[in-house]
Amino acid sequence: MNAPLKTDALPVWSLADLYADREDPCIEADLAEAEKLNGELAKLEGRLIATRDRPAELGGILDRGIQLYEEATNALWGVGAYAGLAASTARDDPAWSKFEADLRARASQIGALSLFFTLEINQLDDGELEAALKAHKAAQRWRPWLRRVRASRPHELSADLERLLVDKAPAVANWVRLFDETLARLSARVEGETLTLPELLNRMSDADPKRRRAAAQALAKALEARGPILALSLNTLAFEKQVEDRWRKYPSPAASRHLANEVDAEAVEALEAAVVEAYAPVAHRYYRLKAKAMGKTVLDHWDRNAPLDQAAPRTYSWGQAREMVLESFQALAPRFADTAQTFFVQPWIDARPRAGKQSGAYSHPVTANRHPYVFMNYMGERRDVLTLAHELGHAVHQTLCQPLGTLLADTPLTLAETASIFGEGLVFEKLLAGASKAERRGLLAGKIEDGINTVIRQIAFHRFETKFHAARAQGELSPEEISSLWLQIQEESLGPAVRLNKGYEHYWGYISHFAHAPFYVYAYAFGDLLVRGLMEKRREDPAAFAPLYEQLLAAGGTKTYVEALAPFGLDPRQKAFWAAGMKQMERLVDEFEAVV
Repeated sequence: MNAPLKTDALPVWSLADLYADREDPCIEADLAEAEKLNGELAKLEGRLIATRDRPAELGGILDRGIQLYEEATNALWGVGAYAGLAASTARDDPAWSKFEADLRARASQIGALSLFFTLEINQLDDGELEAALKAHKAAQRWRPWLRRVRASRPHELSADLERLLVDKAPAVANWVRLFDETLARLSARVEGETLTLPELLNRMSDADPKRRRAAAQALAKALEARGPILALSLNTLAFEKQVEDRWRKYPSPAASRHLANEVDAEAVEALEAAVVEAYAPVAHRYYRLKAKAMGKTVLDHWDRNAPLDQAAPRTYSWGQAREMVLESFQALAPRFADTAQTFFVQPWIDARPRAGKQSGAYSHPVTANRHPYVFMNYMGERRDVLTLAHELGHAVHQTLCQPLGTLLADTPLTLAETASIFGEGLVFEKLLAGASKAERRGLLAGKIEDGINTVIRQIAFHRFETKFHAARAQGELSPEEISSLWLQIQEESLGPAVRLNKGYEHYWGYISHFAHAPFYVYAYAFGDLLVRGLMEKRREDPAAFAPLYEQLLAAGGTKTYVEALAPFGLDPRQKAFWAAGMKQMERLVDEFEAVV
């Protein structure tokens, strides 16, 4: 029998390394420092253009300006991280919400003082910039950051319009805040218990089908009741995005995300095509096999992630999860385990579920001169162990690239998910290696479901966003219209072996990425299939792989995804690359079919 998980014993982070509390005078001191640094940077306004014909002088001004820009960024991001981290565990506390919103508005005003800098950089011709870098060698280290700044050059507006958008940003962000707070306050009565959103989602993986159904139906009712607010938030955010995209002349709603990710639209389209082609041989076939294994003709939607039988699934204590993660990271390279160990020793992980804490999981890098923080809601299930590995993979990645400084360490999403998904893969291999024959069947099912959730489901989310934003261009969508789009896309991806019961049409409402970061979701599929390619390379030669992989992570955002993967002989621009990853998933379904 599994001992019940003692959530009271789970770690809660301390943010004291940032600030003591909301009243800490260091917050005002850091905001003042950011304002001072941006003020110094503002003294350089016009200098880049004035010295464009004097390469050595221009290079020196560039180098000094970027240093000031990074120092100011560190001060602002540190305060912003504190506000966001603290508020994410207290979404039911209006004081924290006000603090976060007020701080965001102040930081926006301070940051606007440096707005001219990147605009002036982009007024320089390529030849002028290159001559300046050659003439001032110290400035050459900023090439990767300049590459990313220059990528947005065709889409920049006048200085006044850019300032207007900066000034409006906090107001727009309040729609995201409304979305978050609505979900954080969501709860429902299920079998005499009051469950929060994370607890409802967790209950839908329960071994007892009656408990799963009760949680699923309660979640549907709770989301339906909040549908008008959630829909208004998404409609407003999408409209704001349309206006900005139109002014910036982006060719599609996803184009700005591709630009930020430094990924070609063609690569994302190749990824999407390869995944959609695999809907039937992977997702549709797996759910058909799972239904048969569970003695059903079709699965109810609350059975998608359910255990194969009604025996209570194995649970893992926090200590067991910690040891599995550290041992798996150690097998890759000692440095990975040593870095992850620090997060367990220090109070840098918040894993305890509690009222007011938002759902989900993340690792926040803060800035390169501070350490990351890991956030999750640990429930003791296999998926929670993998989530811990995922977020600690992020944390290790963020730590390894800190020597680059904040601007160069900032990694595009397409590569930022690599270490996290790799961490999951390592822990899964360990779980599988120690499993009995009976456990192996369940683990194999879980691995396939994780793959479906990370790849197929995220591409389905991407296709939903594409349809939603296209429809929003014609006018505001009602909750019912959003639900209709949602069902259409979900039916396509899940297939005929999954019954989308009444109420499932409201489930778009808890996917916070739609509000937080439009078109973020394909990065999960991108990262997962990249990792499948990387893990094949590791299997071929583990000793040679480890240093190359460490170099990839330590490079942060200094390399494009094509450059980063070249040493491994991988080319993600080809559809065949993505199709190979989907074939790996298909082979897992073959294995599952053999055991059921």
